[in-house]
Amino acid sequence: MQKKLDPRNILIFQQNYPYLTIKKSTKPFQVTLGIGGNIGDVSRRFNHLFYYLKRSPFVDIVETSAILKNPPFGYLEQDDFQNALIIVKTCLHPKALLRYILRVEKKFGRKRSFSNAPRTLDIDMIFYEKVQMNSKVLTLPHSDWMNRTSVIIPLIHMKTKT
Repeated sequence: MQKKLDPRNILIFQQNYPYLTIKKSTKPFQVTLGIGGNIGDVSRRFNHLFYYLKRSPFVDIVETSAILKNPPFGYLEQDDFQNALIIVKTCLHPKALLRYILRVEKKFGRKRSFSNAPRTLDIDMIFYEKVQMNSKVLTLPHSDWMNRTSVIIPLIHMKTKT
């Protein structure tokens, strides 16, 4: 099912997006991840990612948003993106979680050619608890989250508060 929000943004509802668990996690830290992609069958890849993360010992999925189809920014000569948010509970600290999600991206075929390039899968850490961090490898919360429709629109529709 799809819901057209405006001429440029469409919410897509499909298996696992949105999703809300009733199971309580024992992992201590809540994190909001942003996922995106625009190469190949992104919807299928998002579902594969969902099941991959469900089997992971490092994260428990709490909630996912619907998928937002929206235009690219930065480099504009590429297909529209599909984006969603995944709220997880984890036992990993921020930099360890970053290493883990970079490995997951690579497993799903991510290649880094240039800034804002087309991609199979991008995973960004948007929020990690209420941690504020600004290092060479990680900024928390994500530096530009409040200006990205790919974060704001899915966030508005989620039940779990970050």
